[in-house]
Amino acid sequence: MGNDCELSQQERVRYSRHLILPEVGARGQTRLKHGKVLVVGVGGLGSPAILYLAASGVGTLGIVDFDAVEESNLQRQIIFDSRDVGSSKIVAAAKRAADLNPHVRLVKHEEKLGAKNVLGILADYDVIVDGTDNFPTRYLINDACVLLGKPNVYGSIYRFEGQASVFISGQGPCYRCLFPLPPEDSAIPNCAEGGVLGVMAGVIGVIQATEAIKLLLGKGTSLAGRLLLYDAMEMRFETIKIERSAGCPVCGDNPSITTVGESAASCAAHREPQPAVADISAAELAAELAAGKKIFLLDVRNKEEYEHCHLPDSRLIPLPQLGQRVGELDPQADIVVYCKGGIRSRKAIEILSAGGFTRVRNLQGGILSWARDVDPAMSVY
Repeated sequence: MGNDCELSQQERVRYSRHLILPEVGARGQTRLKHGKVLVVGVGGLGSPAILYLAASGVGTLGIVDFDAVEESNLQRQIIFDSRDVGSSKIVAAAKRAADLNPHVRLVKHEEKLGAKNVLGILADYDVIVDGTDNFPTRYLINDACVLLGKPNVYGSIYRFEGQASVFISGQGPCYRCLFPLPPEDSAIPNCAEGGVLGVMAGVIGVIQATEAIKLLLGKGTSLAGRLLLYDAMEMRFETIKIERSAGCPVCGDNPSITTVGESAASCAAHREPQPAVADISAAELAAELAAGKKIFLLDVRNKEEYEHCHLPDSRLIPLPQLGQRVGELDPQADIVVYCKGGIRSRKAIEILSAGGFTRVRNLQGGILSWARDVDPAMSVY
């Protein structure tokens, strides 16, 4: 792990507030210098995690992402600024981290994480920080970490709530012990559909960085075996104990997932079958409306989204209210349901179908597709 003399005078000045902590000191700072942390996803969670890991002196910091910076990211992804819009996330993030601390080695993995590359990317790191926002990648990271014996620092946020934990193979449960199967696509909208308070990302991302630093130092009690829950509206933190499941398919007594290929296949196999939904494209809908076809447009977003923009002559019934307000709609009408991107509208169609509605279609891609393909002047958030 090296000795105290490996810290230069410049590093000793930079990390002086660490060095006076008995729990860190020069020896602990040297451990951080030799540490290797991979952050998957330069989004809301990854942004503060990367900044604090770099500032703390983690010697090698890997970053995985393949997206470009969008203006809507700036509300919570604090590693970027307005000048970065349109730029590669990984390039902009690496530059910011390097500017913050030139002593850190930045490794850029500008690619989508998948079964073919996940083991090769994760293998070189001591700790993995999961900053992703989609279930297939979370399960893939979890399973790869179990197979490689790597600690997985997990976090997630939605609206005003967040959660975090640490999954260490052989020392407690993994992510699949907590959530054995991925939910349906429409069950939990992502932040783009459901929204998120920007500072939630900072709270949970910093907790993830804290847990990664503690693991490298070998100090303190980690969140392994516990799930931290944060409710911003009530300003309440609580932890609940979670146990390893003997029947877990990846870390259990008789695992059925022994390769990352099996991991990806298991997520696909355990997806709840999606009911058939008739889709209509924005261009097709525009053509039918222009031809005078009588179509009832049902918007299932929330009031604030609707007030910002909506399709002409559409009716708002937010998805959470739809089950109680189905009686307001005509079962014989030709209905096209839309939301922002097409996730909530599919759930709405399930509700309508269960209520006997048979002439219901889904606007493919939601109002975003309308703004892109029909009305470029429309602003959607």
